[in-house]
Amino acid sequence: MQPFRKPFQLDPVFPFELVLQGVRRYETELPDHLHDLYELVYVHDGQGTFFIDGSLYEKKAGDLFLIPGNTVHRAFPSSGDPIVSTALFFAPSLVHAESLDDGHHPLRCFERARKSKQHKAELTQPARLAVEAAIEAIAGELQTAAAGYRHAVKLHLQQLLLALSRLPMHEEAPRSDLLPGPKWVHDALRTIDRDPIRCGGLKELASAACVSAPHFSRVFKQMTGMNVTDYVGAKRLVAAKERLLATDDNVEAIANDCGFLGLPHFYQAFKKLTGMTPRGYRLQSRLEPKE
Repeated sequence: MQPFRKPFQLDPVFPFELVLQGVRRYETELPDHLHDLYELVYVHDGQGTFFIDGSLYEKKAGDLFLIPGNTVHRAFPSSGDPIVSTALFFAPSLVHAESLDDGHHPLRCFERARKSKQHKAELTQPARLAVEAAIEAIAGELQTAAAGYRHAVKLHLQQLLLALSRLPMHEEAPRSDLLPGPKWVHDALRTIDRDPIRCGGLKELASAACVSAPHFSRVFKQMTGMNVTDYVGAKRLVAAKERLLATDDNVEAIANDCGFLGLPHFYQAFKKLTGMTPRGYRLQSRLEPKE
């Protein structure tokens, strides 16, 4: 199964969605997916595992996860203790603000998470209460929809992001020896993450791990919920999206450089995952406000 593009029906003037205290059961959880929106997930109850961009995290009450846009992720709730969590989805344009030259910008906490490969925030009890209060305030504004409620939601969200950016965060990746599964799977995930274009396929990765290809494939899917080919393909799509936004390179060159088998293959995979063509994605993104 290829990574799933979570559908959103967002107002372009107010690109925000709140899923309040949703119950996540193993049998109904979304498959591996990614989207352009930024996502905050706060766990109220239950337990499970969260796979985010090549790392596995334990998931329990009081945990907060930061998921930047274009990040492959999937939740694995416990079959006997389903997760109850709140998810906030928003586009960067919603929290865009002119810089006041004080060292802060709204997405700083997400950038730190992406850079450090640490997507789980360590919250003190006061910080947890503050997160819960922000969620309640946002939910209340959306429910009453009084005059100015969208402005209020934006202010609560910006205040929450500011508080998260001030939290101390570990600058190293989660330790593989503390995570479930064999070390060679984590080594393979790091190899794919470092260079998804030249990391090789199932045969090469299994050989490097000194295990058979069928065993590698079976364990990899058990841990990530995704087969090797689709996971590598998703990471290549992320690399292509970054190139589309950061350069003026033509689409065919990007497709070839990112490991796709020609332009038709690239267009098909890109549109399936994003809902638009590569050129349309580049144009839309360049019309949006920048940080």
